[in-house]
Amino acid sequence: MTITFLMLSFVAFGALAWMAEVFRKETAKWIALVSTSGLTLEFLRLWITSNEDLSQLVVIAEYTWISVFNINYLLAVDQLSLTLLLLTFILGVIAILISWREISENQGFYYFCLMLTNAGIVGVFTAFDMFLFFFFWEVMLIPMTALIAIWGHENRLFAALKFFIFTQASSLLMLIAIIVFAYWHFHAKGAISFSYFDWLSVGAPNGIGFYLMLGFFVAFAVKLPLVPFHSWLPDAHTQAPTAGSVLLAGILLKTGAYGIIRFVLFLFPEASREFANIAMMLGAISVIYGAVMAFSQSDFKRLVAYSSISHMGFVILALFTFSNNGYNGAILTMVAHGLSSAALFSFAGIIYARLHSRQLSDFGGLWHSAPVMGGFALAFVAAGFGMPGLANFVGEFYSLVAVFRYQPLWAILAAFGLIGSAIYGMKLFQTSFHGPSVSPIADLDKRELLLASSLFAFLLLLGLFPTLLIDVVGRGGA
Repeated sequence: MTITFLMLSFVAFGALAWMAEVFRKETAKWIALVSTSGLTLEFLRLWITSNEDLSQLVVIAEYTWISVFNINYLLAVDQLSLTLLLLTFILGVIAILISWREISENQGFYYFCLMLTNAGIVGVFTAFDMFLFFFFWEVMLIPMTALIAIWGHENRLFAALKFFIFTQASSLLMLIAIIVFAYWHFHAKGAISFSYFDWLSVGAPNGIGFYLMLGFFVAFAVKLPLVPFHSWLPDAHTQAPTAGSVLLAGILLKTGAYGIIRFVLFLFPEASREFANIAMMLGAISVIYGAVMAFSQSDFKRLVAYSSISHMGFVILALFTFSNNGYNGAILTMVAHGLSSAALFSFAGIIYARLHSRQLSDFGGLWHSAPVMGGFALAFVAAGFGMPGLANFVGEFYSLVAVFRYQPLWAILAAFGLIGSAIYGMKLFQTSFHGPSVSPIADLDKRELLLASSLFAFLLLLGLFPTLLIDVVGRGGA
């Protein structure tokens, strides 16, 4: 019940932070920071001391929930789940640190929403009853919508509504697919089941299996997001508070990739192979389109948002090669992008706090007054376009090798996307930190320096020693 304890702790400490604001305003953020840091350390301790063989899924909780429909509270973990959970905990702490001075109104409810989002994400990465998975999928949606709608910028209501509609509409497709698959299990075995393990044993139904796969794929492609399901992302990122962008880019997009790995590829192997060329075409289009659109942006956050579309295209390309290199490349890219995009969105928030603008035209010459900030910004931009020695390079290299062996054309197109990422990345850096100084700003303070140093350390560690991650989650074939 450890994972359940962690989820309930997120909700309980979030509620405590909400209530504590009544007595003292500054208490909420301290409760959120201390509790999330403590839960992160507890999660690490339990993972390190675990004696379980986590190379395969291990059931850690199973209780009857809605007996009439055979819906159970079923949780399981393996190394993939635990790796993404660790990313969730780390970026949960980062989200609180970056919110420290940005959020001044309704702090208690803000941190409750932040921690409720984390609880939902933990559930998504561990739920293996498909109805329970859908429940946690929806739990993520509501507090994130609130974060955008309440604490976002000038067009926050439009962005929050668009995010909600896109996610909810695609989720309903997944719900329909879940119900139909459960009915298929009843037809095949004489009993309704929403268990992932039961579904694996019975296999996808003939005839409609391809369409059920599409129901799952569209839901996950929207969250990833993949062109043409992407248009909610730039608006949501632009209008969200900084921590909202950190969680969106760093973790929520990864739930889409996780869903494709866990449910599309494994539950529908034949339909996935049949769909592979279309999926890879969409991935290649996303890589190129995201890079071109990022270069054309004048808003810092919008530029980074489009770059996320480009990087997530690599994940789709890699996964649909159905190879070991492709799987390793996808996981490395997911984790590396989670760290580097969180860093860039954090820097967008740091600069906005000083200049009250996201427009690149209002920046310039920031290196003169903030050289430490400039150095870290250059490092994170370099990570984004795949600088050797940093984690993004290794993930994209594995992905390109896998794609080239499967379909050289898609690999060549993706390589052009890498060139594009270097162009828009340097545009972002040069516009912000080079040229005549627009206005002197304060350099990174101790809190911001801790945030930047931590994220860069993770990127450097995985870039120099990628086997630390590959040996944990790597296996033969996705």
